Amino acid sequence: MLRAHPVEAIRSAERPLIEAAAAAGDPDAVMRRAASGVAHHTAALLRSRTGGVYGRSVVLLVGSGDNGGDALYAGAVLRGRGCRVEAVLLHPDRVHARALGALRSAGGRVTTGGVDAVCGAAGTPDVVIDGVVGLAGSGPLREPAAARVDALARAGSPFVAVDLPSGVDADTGTVHDAHVRADVTVTFGTLRRAHLLASPTCGRVEVVDIGLAEPASGPLTVHRPDPSEVGRAWPVPGPEDDKYTQGVVAIRAGSGRFPGAAVLCASAAVAATSGMVRYVGSGAADVLAARPEVVCHPSVAETGTAQSWVVGPGAGTGSAAVADIEAILARARPTVLDADALTCIASHPVVLRSARAPVLLTPHAGEFDRLTGGWDRSDRPGALRRYVSDLRNRGIPATVLLKGRVTLVDDGQTTWSVDPGSSWAATAGSGDVLAGMVGALLANGPGGSGVDSGGTGSGGEVAWSAVAAAVVHGEAARAAARRTGGPGAPIGAGDLLRAVPVAISAIRGA
Repeated sequence: MLRAHPVEAIRSAERPLIEAAAAAGDPDAVMRRAASGVAHHTAALLRSRTGGVYGRSVVLLVGSGDNGGDALYAGAVLRGRGCRVEAVLLHPDRVHARALGALRSAGGRVTTGGVDAVCGAAGTPDVVIDGVVGLAGSGPLREPAAARVDALARAGSPFVAVDLPSGVDADTGTVHDAHVRADVTVTFGTLRRAHLLASPTCGRVEVVDIGLAEPASGPLTVHRPDPSEVGRAWPVPGPEDDKYTQGVVAIRAGSGRFPGAAVLCASAAVAATSGMVRYVGSGAADVLAARPEVVCHPSVAETGTAQSWVVGPGAGTGSAAVADIEAILARARPTVLDADALTCIASHPVVLRSARAPVLLTPHAGEFDRLTGGWDRSDRPGALRRYVSDLRNRGIPATVLLKGRVTLVDDGQTTWSVDPGSSWAATAGSGDVLAGMVGALLANGPGGSGVDSGGTGSGGEVAWSAVAAAVVHGEAARAAARRTGGPGAPIGAGDLLRAVPVAISAIRGA
């Protein structure tokens, strides 16, 4: 399990280390320890890309304060290992003086000029260390840093970010237009929230031990499960199980005119667990043609017992659809509200007040906009927490899965982040697959233990089911994209669906 903490918690944890170093007469001891880690991982990147370290060219982009000091001390270490090190001072009047002295003493060069002055006849640097801004930074890169970063990125130089890529907000994970896209991010002691919220921009994150005790988890801590944890908890049949003990999920989706959502959603539920799937809707013929094991019913009222429900994919947005949502919520079973159901809720928010069991809303950004009436896209996790907290304060037991390259799940107490490492799942119908998987897991209960005796579940069960399904969904998309080998190729939701069993097997063996 990865945990990422807010800036204030990091600062509080760092303070005793820094004060102890100062009291011992070595105020830069912690900084040099951190810089040694930066140099180590920079050297590893150089070896992997160029085959060596000696004679390679390293450019430091040096801002003011401690982040620039980390980069300068790291440059001094790399100079001692035979690298050609050149530091671009973006704010010469506010540079960390002792770290600058260390670089100069090691034989590093210093300039305040542009990229041309840095590269000179040596050409494109083998690596760039981003020491522009650290935890205290916010907003986009400013000049002259933005121009330097842009030129070096266009030249093809890889970036190692110190603590965080500059231009990425530490707490919100917002990636501004002008920012560093890091190949490697080297951080210290423990993860910052942005490492999980903006993971595609951070590249590979390496945590260096500087003697920092990890802060206790709090309401702003972001969590990310290891796939192996999800694999160990994924429900599989045991010797005493049958179709009922493994959970029954009912799905209200699709139509005779648009049966695809019904087929994808129901098929995904079948693939996710070994329980039973009921289908409600006019797409029954197509569902049965694809998955004859599904039990079909003509209406919600005529559907048998189920431990969870999924409603919405391709189900329509008219008055009949709203009535079905109300009838399903009245059954007091954990319910996934997806796609068209979200449109119904946005138009008729009062419907949610009838929820007596946990509900999971699964919007993408546009649907979340309709649900909230407009949200602050510069603070994605904050906007999500505020919306969930508002629902729960009104007595609605809601959890929300906000889709994206980095998918967020929030139950009002904990924020979860899932980054599949690719965007192959960004294809029509993939959300229908995800909804079916979540519904099946909800019917089975957390980690395959079954739902509680009342079948009403809990917020924790809903969050776990959502996170686990999102992990496998991303793994399935990646497996489908690489079905022919090589770097991967675009897929459709049907390809993703067929790869779900492969993905479950992969994470169970992780």
